[in-house]
Amino acid sequence: MYAGSSDQPTPVTLRTLQSRKTAGEKIVALTAYDASFGALLDANGVDFVLVGDSLGNVVQGLPTTLPVTVDDMVYHCKAVARGVRRAMLAVDLPFASYRDPVTAFDNAARLMQAGAAIVKLEGAGHVLEVIHYLRERDIPVCAHLGLTPQSVHAIGGYKVQGREPAAAEKLRADALACQEAGAGIVLFEMVPAALAGEITKSLTVPTIGIGAGVECDGQILVCYDMIGLTPGKRPRFALNFLAGRDSLAGAVRAYADAVRARTYPSAEQSY
Repeated sequence: MYAGSSDQPTPVTLRTLQSRKTAGEKIVALTAYDASFGALLDANGVDFVLVGDSLGNVVQGLPTTLPVTVDDMVYHCKAVARGVRRAMLAVDLPFASYRDPVTAFDNAARLMQAGAAIVKLEGAGHVLEVIHYLRERDIPVCAHLGLTPQSVHAIGGYKVQGREPAAAEKLRADALACQEAGAGIVLFEMVPAALAGEITKSLTVPTIGIGAGVECDGQILVCYDMIGLTPGKRPRFALNFLAGRDSLAGAVRAYADAVRARTYPSAEQSY
């Protein structure tokens, strides 16, 4: 069902996303954890599909992403890759899997061999060395800043990041440092909209936001949040695009249209 054909669409690459930023065209991103959702997103206008370690929360029913393993990520990457033909496939490096450059390379290589086109990791600081090491070895990297769920215990919960002047300045510096280390994309989670927009304008690489305002170059949601299946308390930035529509495909298309039209996220879904 998910095998390729001779009529393969042109794949989305980092160069594609960079051209979208340059042209002022929004990047549409969603998470997926299986082949069926991968195919659904791929066929309905999504540019960037992330196999997130959020699978720990929404698939495995865990309270945090910390127990998710590299084996988990490889399994779900292989599944999603069978459904994706066009979109860029990104996969999270889970907690403690990139504690040093060599370990990060070994684990990232497994994800690339499983079908990833880019790996995502959280934070800056010592992670900058890891980003540089991976890029020097031809593994594209998406840096994740702001609220970093793998650091939930260290930062004291799921809170907006960058509200205080010192924290905002650190976020600016970290974003630039990630770009200079070789990150091809920077993702911001739960960052004040004005700050994320300011940093987006200062970077040459594309940014993708989740709860970070409409001025990021693209937007991402957990696919279950996008169709109203959020477990527990719904995040402020989540919006049910299935409401009032009769198909999952219609919901994905509505989300993609809203991102490209800059009507999502609204001020209500931003900080």
